[in-house]
Amino acid sequence: MDRFLFLTFDGLARGAVLAAFALSLVLIWRAARIVNFAQGAMAVSATYVAFMVTAATDSYWAGLAAALAAGFVIGATVERGVMRHVSGASPLNTVIAGLGVLMVLQAVLGMIFGNGYRTMDAPFSGEPVEILGVSAVSSYDLFVFACICAVVLALMLLFTRTRLGLQLRAAAFAPELARLLGVRSRRMLTLGWALSSALGALAALLLIPTEFGLNPHAADTVFVYAFTVAVVGGLDSPGGAVVGGLAVGVLLSWVSGYLGAVLAPVAILLLLLAVLLLRPSGLFSLAKERAA
Repeated sequence: MDRFLFLTFDGLARGAVLAAFALSLVLIWRAARIVNFAQGAMAVSATYVAFMVTAATDSYWAGLAAALAAGFVIGATVERGVMRHVSGASPLNTVIAGLGVLMVLQAVLGMIFGNGYRTMDAPFSGEPVEILGVSAVSSYDLFVFACICAVVLALMLLFTRTRLGLQLRAAAFAPELARLLGVRSRRMLTLGWALSSALGALAALLLIPTEFGLNPHAADTVFVYAFTVAVVGGLDSPGGAVVGGLAVGVLLSWVSGYLGAVLAPVAILLLLLAVLLLRPSGLFSLAKERAA
């Protein structure tokens, strides 16, 4: 039972980060109806900025702020410089453009920083704290949970309580009508990409110090897991991304802990196939939302 509880808590901590990364994919989908295959590389690029700022200032918090700012700028630049010029054509063009951005960013990062793994220190201890005699979450896990809860709350307030959020939703689901009503749809699209990229940067910065070292391909596997989370929850559903992230994180932890880490990708693939076969729209997506 102790092992089961430990694996469950560990899975929830990992799933919270996957949920954040999946939320970034959901934001892009809701804003532009695009699955951004460059999301992982964009997040890693922002994390390298955090790595340099942290090394220069010896402050994790300065690096965190730099990563968010860099992610915001990278997202806006990719939308303005690349995606805006291909989004009106065939949907396949946006997929190819995203893959092109992915390869360019990884190549540039490799040339500048090399392909070796670099270590990043976490701001809090990763040692599990015992609760009632059971090794549970660590201080760093609690920090991750706090960050993700703050992000989810901020997004809920943005999209349901602010004029800017209403404009973002209108520009995503009815851009021509929104433009006639005075909404600057192009500007809202750029903002959606920027927010999504900043959120992806946060997720990568939270995950890399504990799961992986930092290198240009550090987020490749995370992207696959986060994409699965987004599909399971529904690409239109932010709430589905959160619930799906926690569920996938626990599944990964259970499979890795009881059956071996080698089988974890197989379990994710089976889960993805099951959802695509039984409910392709996602477990929490509504048909009327996807048709919008």
